[in-house]
Amino acid sequence: MTLAKYQALVSVVEQQSFTKAAEQLGCTQSAVSHSVDSLEQELGFALIKRSRAGVRLTGEGERLMPAVRNLLSSAEQLSQTAASIRGLNEGTVRIGAFTSVAVHWLPGVLKAFQRDYPHVDCVLKNGDYHDVEQWLTDGSIDVGFVNVPCAVRCECIALMEDRLLAVLPQGSRFASYPKFPLVECETEPFISLLESSDQDSRRALEAAGVKPNVRFYTKDDYAIIAMVENGLGMSIMPELLLKGRTDRVQVMPVIPEAKRTIGLAIAAGDRAGPATRRFADYVVKFVKETQR
Repeated sequence: MTLAKYQALVSVVEQQSFTKAAEQLGCTQSAVSHSVDSLEQELGFALIKRSRAGVRLTGEGERLMPAVRNLLSSAEQLSQTAASIRGLNEGTVRIGAFTSVAVHWLPGVLKAFQRDYPHVDCVLKNGDYHDVEQWLTDGSIDVGFVNVPCAVRCECIALMEDRLLAVLPQGSRFASYPKFPLVECETEPFISLLESSDQDSRRALEAAGVKPNVRFYTKDDYAIIAMVENGLGMSIMPELLLKGRTDRVQVMPVIPEAKRTIGLAIAAGDRAGPATRRFADYVVKFVKETQR
């Protein structure tokens, strides 16, 4: 038994013509006729009546047809499942991330994912929020970490709220303060990311009606921390980014409170294959476990 014979039978019935069935299947009329004849011989009864008016099912054929359609439907489901399995065991997941995620989350996520799916290649692109959104837009990546709300049309999963903290040199005059007043950014030397990269502190300061006294601009988050360590100024940075880097600076909450929401954006349409979606599952699981 071959599925091709059953497909030929269904096509003949639907098209009511061997000629049209051959056109639909991309083969010759004689090949279609041979498939149906061979199937009738295997089953031991006639399936098709041929006449000048066309073709139609015999009584036996009508009784068999529901089972034939179920068989072909099951075969299609099997084919789709097999394709999904292949997608999970091979291929490439292209990931876009900004610094704090690339440093503190991705190594753990990739370790677990590669352990279970060693034949799926993971390609990482590191940039800022704008870079990741651009890569999602132009199709350079399949999944990206973003600042929610995301400006790109995609499926977005909110992962975690991340506090923004004041980062000050050790021995700062604000050492005794329980929280750092954002208004003080107007007088303290402020170190900022480039405007194209700095959405977090700029949004927090604008919401508080504060114009910071910016003395230095840089594109590198960790350069800011090094500059604060050396007493060149202060900054406002996400808590995740500061993880493990607070031994030579002073860190405190800000008032009014400010935060960002880190999300995972999955490319729209068919670009997000089975491996990409499974990678997203691993990200969600990892973040939940780190927040316990």
